[in-house]
Amino acid sequence: MPNFTTGFLLTGFSDNPELEIFYASLFLVLYLLALTGNILIITVTSMDDSLNTPMYFFLKHLSFMDLCYISGTVPRFIINSILQRGGNISFWECIFQCLVFTLCAAAEIGILTVMSYDRYVAICLPLHYDIIMNVRICLHGVIGAWISGVIGGVTHTAGTFSIRFCGPRVIQQFFCDVPQILKLSCANDYLAEVGVSVFLSLAAFLCVIFIGFSYIHIFSSVLRMPSAESRAKAFSTCLPHLFVVLLFISTGIFEYLKPHSNSPTVSDILLTIMYTVVPPTFNPMIYSLRNKAIKLAIRKVFKRMKTCLCW
Repeated sequence: MPNFTTGFLLTGFSDNPELEIFYASLFLVLYLLALTGNILIITVTSMDDSLNTPMYFFLKHLSFMDLCYISGTVPRFIINSILQRGGNISFWECIFQCLVFTLCAAAEIGILTVMSYDRYVAICLPLHYDIIMNVRICLHGVIGAWISGVIGGVTHTAGTFSIRFCGPRVIQQFFCDVPQILKLSCANDYLAEVGVSVFLSLAAFLCVIFIGFSYIHIFSSVLRMPSAESRAKAFSTCLPHLFVVLLFISTGIFEYLKPHSNSPTVSDILLTIMYTVVPPTFNPMIYSLRNKAIKLAIRKVFKRMKTCLCW
């Protein structure tokens, strides 16, 4: 048995090298899609003056969080699987993975909450939108999301790695996932981390409640609009955000509530992909496919690039 006293062993998805390369290839495709989509969103919202509004300001930060979220775990698995380096990971690298993952997850819940408030003001209080959603409020919202992410990430990581580890440090996952790390604890050492998890879960639940009430008011206002065109426009900006919220929250709940087996099953693999890769990969698609302003801005960017290449 290898010595893991200074680190951990990530088992990945399969002991079969060919299967592991297949999973790595799948993750590579999804990672490239996430990379392309989120960088494109950041680029067009930064370059196009018509997208200089609070909604797209928050969307730009959401895309940046998604980039950090997926880049903290997936690239290492892809490289190690394709090059067949094995799953050994140092103690400090595992801490770093856990910190980035939990920080970005907590920050993303924060920014999604702020975005729901922005949509609430835009739909329910349109005459006061420019006054309420001013530059100062937008900056405070983004800073608050990042601060909540840092607090959540640091406390979650500190609580996780304050435990003592017994036996082989084998993590049944492709990255340093908190539930799998807690399975390695001695006796009841994990109880302190459970307290942190309960506190953070409560904070996340309050965010979900806030988002829920925001959308109850939003849909109530939208359904009272006399114009079908106005209703369609309102739904086109609100439904993508609501879908992103549901996707992110539901996959997170699945990950933390599902039973963790010693050998990953097909359902475990699918749930892992849903939790770690799907949200940052499909968020840009969800926002851009139904958003005419984003699609128009993307066309403008490509036209500029084409003009520069011609010169």
